Amino acid sequence: MIHSVKKEDLLIGISACLIGEKVRFDASNKPSNFCIHELGQHVTYKAYCPEVAIGLPIPRPTIRQIKHDDVIRVSRPDGSGDVTDALKAYGQKIAKVTGELSGYVFCAKSPSCGMERVKVYSPEGHALPSHGVGAFTKEIMEANPLLPCEENGRLNDALIRENFVARVYAYKHWQNLEKSGLTKHKLTTFHSQYKYTVMSHDLIAYKALGQLLARADLPLEEMAQQYILGLMNALKKIATRKKHANTLAHIQGYFSKHLQPNERQELCAQINAYREGLVPLMAPLTLINHYLLQYPKDYLTNQSYLAPYPDALRLRYAY
Repeated sequence: MIHSVKKEDLLIGISACLIGEKVRFDASNKPSNFCIHELGQHVTYKAYCPEVAIGLPIPRPTIRQIKHDDVIRVSRPDGSGDVTDALKAYGQKIAKVTGELSGYVFCAKSPSCGMERVKVYSPEGHALPSHGVGAFTKEIMEANPLLPCEENGRLNDALIRENFVARVYAYKHWQNLEKSGLTKHKLTTFHSQYKYTVMSHDLIAYKALGQLLARADLPLEEMAQQYILGLMNALKKIATRKKHANTLAHIQGYFSKHLQPNERQELCAQINAYREGLVPLMAPLTLINHYLLQYPKDYLTNQSYLAPYPDALRLRYAY
């Protein structure tokens, strides 16, 4: 399977407090059950706490994002102890060595590590619209636009959780492809393996990526850069039941010459039941995988859509 990768080879960046390290301002932690006990069984974490890394003690006074005119600074509520530049510098330092990472989980709402909706205040202490991004996180994400990133809080949502893990494994697959030495044939093969994955997320991107690979006027390196950016952006879009059902119907077509009428009706019924929200995605997928064993087709067997990550994660049972 294309998702097969050793735990020690799949490295994920993570806010240290999320895996139990007591590094928060009050000397506490914020352990993520999913990160530690579920995803943690399949990946290796590289933990960071930027606040401790820049020299802040444990415990320490709280810091917050404060907007001065159009500039957001990070300091104590009274404006003292400004650590904005230190956090940015540390973020830039770590961003340069994160090429080995295949994903990153940040601590939500943190003025240093929050990915979005971080609280911002006026100098007088009044709450402003929460549009802030952690000072450290911003540097990591801007320097690594392909890197799958998510927050611990958002990972409580089943769809977001599944989407993040799928992106991590897809990106790791791409990283391995680059390490092996990229060729046009390898790029085309990679795309063929992600055909139905992309279709289930963004049909427009699916068509655009196919057109990109058909171009003869682009150097391989430029084509590859455009391709992976387009792919990772497409995969950020949450796949809907309608898009999944459409993808499943396309896959069903591969068995049209083999299935008996009752088998065809059963698969159609499962796909429609999924479309209507009556069964989880695993129901029609289980039937498709059953037929794939009966009527092997290498093209389908190699599709990332059917096995995007280890089955033990059970991420497709919830929706």
